[in-house]
Amino acid sequence: MPEGDTIYRAAVRLGQAMAGRVLTRSDFRVPRLATADIAGERIEEVRSVGKHLLMRGERHTIHSHAGMDGLWHVLEPGRRAPVAAHTIRVVLATAEHDIVGSALPLLELLPRERDWDAVAHLGPDLLSPEWGEADAAEAARRLRATGVPVGVALLDQTAVAGLGNVFRGELCFLRGVHPATPVGEVDVEPIVALARRLMIANRDRTERTFTGDSRRGRRTWVYGRGGQPCLRCGTRIRDAMLGMEDGMLRQVQWCPRCQPAPPDRVELP
Repeated sequence: MPEGDTIYRAAVRLGQAMAGRVLTRSDFRVPRLATADIAGERIEEVRSVGKHLLMRGERHTIHSHAGMDGLWHVLEPGRRAPVAAHTIRVVLATAEHDIVGSALPLLELLPRERDWDAVAHLGPDLLSPEWGEADAAEAARRLRATGVPVGVALLDQTAVAGLGNVFRGELCFLRGVHPATPVGEVDVEPIVALARRLMIANRDRTERTFTGDSRRGRRTWVYGRGGQPCLRCGTRIRDAMLGMEDGMLRQVQWCPRCQPAPPDRVELP
């Protein structure tokens, strides 16, 4: 699933193509928007909020979430998007570009004056340009209030917006925290501060790196490295499934030496 830095880059790319320009075409290919047409409307800005994307026009906002596979494509006029036609959910156009959204599990058209309601449930956005001390404190408070393992809490978008599996695993490693540690036993303020720094450091990169090394296979400390030696201590990276609040299991990796399990607690299988 795209994480906050990926959606931020998409917003920048889409904003460069759309902001200040009038839509010459809008073709929504989802049933509830089949009759909607906002051609003639000027797009004022494109903004990411966590993993959500808002294309804000004069009267309407196009709100989307990429889910696991969603993509936005910026194309030369008339050029075909590099996706199967049946996955296309919306086609927009300006005089200079065609913009195609594919495989988007969430796509809705909102009144501009109420568009912020769609993301009001989210925790503080790590890449918000208005981020300040109050946001950091609120994110820490919300994380503690989840009462779940820290590896679950960090994926709760209502606590802090933008983090996914990659950032979750890397944050826990860099802070030396086992992902199954109850969040109440973790100093969350430094995790929030580090999460924002890492998001900012990676938001303009096409390939994320958490290690400072951009070579393939050495960009992450633990994510995607189950069974491989830890880049710091050489211990074999563990790989398991961690239960989530929604009842689903998600994969998580950690180093048993750099991130020892809390006392009196059983290691993940």
